[in-house]
Amino acid sequence: MAPSCVPHIAVYPGSFDPITYGHLDIIQRAVKLVDKLIIAVGTNQRKNALFTLDERQKMVEGSLVGIGKEDRQKIYVMSFDGLLVEFAKNQSARSIIRGLRAVSDFDYEFQMASMNRKICDQLETIFLMSSDHMQFVASSLVREIANMQGDISKFVPKLVEQSVKRKVNI
Repeated sequence: MAPSCVPHIAVYPGSFDPITYGHLDIIQRAVKLVDKLIIAVGTNQRKNALFTLDERQKMVEGSLVGIGKEDRQKIYVMSFDGLLVEFAKNQSARSIIRGLRAVSDFDYEFQMASMNRKICDQLETIFLMSSDHMQFVASSLVREIANMQGDISKFVPKLVEQSVKRKVNI
């Protein structure tokens, strides 16, 4: 069978509140698998966001500076509200990228992937395991450490660290 002429567009969704080195690890690996990677910065109704949607989108954009030029040209950062499946369909995406840190992530992600398939059966979910040194990094832990005046520099880019410190008044 001849290779498809349709570009492989994937969406990597998240609240990115804030973006971490764990997210960037997934982005750097995912972009190698697709023709276009859309980082979809969304709102999570179950979470109280530290940053506005616009602030999070700008932090994501600013955090991509370390990614090589060839890969960077394939990455687009967009915000969205509503159903991820609808956003992905509107972007002509063929897949959703999700990072897994631990087995506990898989339960939730499996349910979401199954539901997304029910809504749109042409949309595949691609799971990428976090790199070993990133398995414990989570935005919620970064916020918690920052709220206790701890050092978050090992978990987020400098731009993000400065933004978090300003938000929590460190």
